[in-house]
Amino acid sequence: MCIFLTSEILYDLLFCKKLYSLLQVKPSFRFHIFDMASGSGYSPLEDDEDVYARNRYKVNLSVDMLKLQCNHFESLKILGIGILYVVNSLKRVDGPYKRTPQGEYYKNVLGTRCDIRCQKGYELHGPQQLICQSSKRWSGKVLCKQKRCPTLSMPTNGGFKCLDGAYFDSRCEYYCSPGYQLKGDRIVTCMDNKVWSGRPASCVDTEPPRIQCPSVKEKTAEPNKLTARVFWDTPEGRDTADGILTDVILKGLPPGSHFPEGDHKIQYTVFDRAENKGTCKFLVKVRVRRCVKLNAPDNGYIKCSGDGNNYGATCEFSCIGGYELQGSPARVCQYNLGWSGVEPSCAPMNLNVNVRTAAALLDQFYEKRRLLIISAPTAANFFYRLQLGMLQCGLDLRHVTVVELVGIFPAQIGRIGVKLLPPSLALQLRLLLRIPHYSFSIVVMDKHGMDKERYPFPATPAELFALIDNFPLRKEEMKLQAEIGQSCP
Repeated sequence: MCIFLTSEILYDLLFCKKLYSLLQVKPSFRFHIFDMASGSGYSPLEDDEDVYARNRYKVNLSVDMLKLQCNHFESLKILGIGILYVVNSLKRVDGPYKRTPQGEYYKNVLGTRCDIRCQKGYELHGPQQLICQSSKRWSGKVLCKQKRCPTLSMPTNGGFKCLDGAYFDSRCEYYCSPGYQLKGDRIVTCMDNKVWSGRPASCVDTEPPRIQCPSVKEKTAEPNKLTARVFWDTPEGRDTADGILTDVILKGLPPGSHFPEGDHKIQYTVFDRAENKGTCKFLVKVRVRRCVKLNAPDNGYIKCSGDGNNYGATCEFSCIGGYELQGSPARVCQYNLGWSGVEPSCAPMNLNVNVRTAAALLDQFYEKRRLLIISAPTAANFFYRLQLGMLQCGLDLRHVTVVELVGIFPAQIGRIGVKLLPPSLALQLRLLLRIPHYSFSIVVMDKHGMDKERYPFPATPAELFALIDNFPLRKEEMKLQAEIGQSCP
């Protein structure tokens, strides 16, 4: 039997007020009612004007049955946030189920099938479809539970803060301890697929350790020295992360060393456990006070200690053979950068032969000249004449003065270069040095008046030079002569 119902009556029958009050869900789904005559459907809530335009529908169900179903079947309750899709909402008495479109509110009549879906960010716990059974109860229980991502791993030397734990759409922000920098995404979000967005974050030590060197160290060398000893406290490094340093490397001389004149760069390098390095540098400046550089006098030599003109240096002067020094034999560079004494010079030696004793004569040669004394009984002596013929310029290069003693007292004479000695002075010289009167003899004396060698016959230049070159003072003279290029022509 077919019953014609107005839209108002159909609404009251199909949607029970009890169900509406139990669900307390704001209508959000479309409910399609099929026109049984035409087989087509429409949605009253999509088009309100259509509700009133179509005011009669054919429903193959009695009014009493609808009332019984609405009054006695309990409502379907969905725990959590979900969406209910009504698959079969009405049952025909004399035939199979007819599919009823989804309604604004889910139905609870016998045989109703409901597909359950959860909103984004939630997952279904229970069957995906429920059926209204003859026991007036649904075939199961369902729960829409909020999705949850795996627990984030705590980064070493850091951590994270989350707005809503590990649940869907929760945002977590990573942070690192002081001295560490974040590597990866700082903010991650729990997505619908239960996976965190972004890359896993870690905290890495990229900041180099800190080390501070002392300021510039300046020092002046002590007198007669070209170096200065400089001290400083070894700088200590500090790591901004875990505070642990593995290596401290010094480039340059360590503190307490003697630094030569000039600027010296000192560098310290420290490494932390992440192999980051920190470096600091400073300069050690050593200054040497210096006087104006002195030169050797004409026909003379100069020998200086230290660097020749540094504070405290001493310069000694001497003259070549046949010249004697006038002025200061030594000068010292003083703190005021001036030289002590007076400037020296080398003048031709002025020999005084009018002295009263042989000792006074010899004193004039002390530390200035060496003596080669040749004694013969007569000027016609063969050895005497042979010896004079072998004398060369090499004697003067070696600061040797030749003294000739010829004859027998009172006919005895003495000669030094072009100057003649009084007979009495020549006699005293033979007696003082114990030189024989009646035979040929040669005596070699050093600059200190020491008798170094005697020859009873003529000595060759090679023998004499070999002897004199082994004298202590001669080695230094040879060095000075080589420096200025002095040699025998």
